[in-house]
Amino acid sequence: MTAVTAAAALLLTAGCSSDDGGSSGGAAAAPSSGSGSASSGKAPDRTPPAQGSVKVVRTVAEGLNTPWGLAPLPDGDLLVSSRDDATIIRVDAKTGKKTELGEVPGVSPAGEGGLMGLALSPDYASDHMVYAYFTSASDNRIVRMIYDGQKPAGEQLGAPDTVFRGIPKGFIHNGGRIAFGPDKMLYAGTGESGDTGLSQDKDSTGGKILRLTPEGEPAPGNPFPDSPVYSYGHRNVQGLAWDSEQRLFAAEFGQNTWDELNAIKPGGNYGWPEAEGRSDDAKYLNPLAQWGTDEASPSGAAHAEGSVWMAGLKGQRLWRIPLKGTEASADPQAFLQGEYGRLRTVVAAGGDKLWITTSNTDGRGDPKDGDDRILEVQVK
Repeated sequence: MTAVTAAAALLLTAGCSSDDGGSSGGAAAAPSSGSGSASSGKAPDRTPPAQGSVKVVRTVAEGLNTPWGLAPLPDGDLLVSSRDDATIIRVDAKTGKKTELGEVPGVSPAGEGGLMGLALSPDYASDHMVYAYFTSASDNRIVRMIYDGQKPAGEQLGAPDTVFRGIPKGFIHNGGRIAFGPDKMLYAGTGESGDTGLSQDKDSTGGKILRLTPEGEPAPGNPFPDSPVYSYGHRNVQGLAWDSEQRLFAAEFGQNTWDELNAIKPGGNYGWPEAEGRSDDAKYLNPLAQWGTDEASPSGAAHAEGSVWMAGLKGQRLWRIPLKGTEASADPQAFLQGEYGRLRTVVAAGGDKLWITTSNTDGRGDPKDGDDRILEVQVK
């Protein structure tokens, strides 16, 4: 794999937490053939330009506390989770008006844990189910709740139905991103909770990407029999994105040296804790791009305009990684560096638009007036 330098990112030292990182390094990419994130085009994607651009169109909402998950509704409004308040809020995407759906019972916020990823059911139009990944007193788990917007504010969430439990929890490295893939299966990025041995243990759900049915069973076609594990050898996965060819990419926090963007293969071993960043050991899959841990600390990821867009927490920037197949077609490029502080979540908003949430109220940032906020961004 040929490396080309660019600029870099962030992550977590063993004594630090997974949301923030150890030391430095430089961003590196490896070019080859392909495309980008979760869309539905039939024609092969063309390789995007080596250089892109980012324009912040507007601030959609302000005054959010520890926003983490973000799920666009069919009418264009946005559901946002508060990690520390354990609430879900609906944001009017036109006016920024906030309406609380309710508090999710059973959430036990501490450290990096709390109410994290959100996803709408593939059958949301008929079942009105909202899925959430959260830290409880004993584990990390995934639940689903019926959302009824006709009920009074604060009372719009039904009782949680636990679809998957037993994901290891810790003060750090809780993972937390969930998303339904193009196959309508539920994918979850988990962390190893600070216990590095879990990542290589295929019987543990820590340090993995999981693939589940909407009911929480191991999805048909998973690489290991009767197992929810889709890939392993991860440290702390908080970004999941599919390209138009239904290829999955995942952003991952490193420890002291390298943060990663990986092209995910079923059954793939991504090396942690034996490998951080690229390795010469053929049994581990190498990242398509890597960053020094001071310049990324990658959380959310999305695909748009032929590139993966990755949010940096400690790096306080938005990374563009142009794709050709499952490799980078050019060096990663950084935008918004330091302009909005820590960036947590990136969600495709259709066409050349993204939704981005800041994360300055998470205990590691420097909140300014109006934090935290949701931005609408135009990219190419």
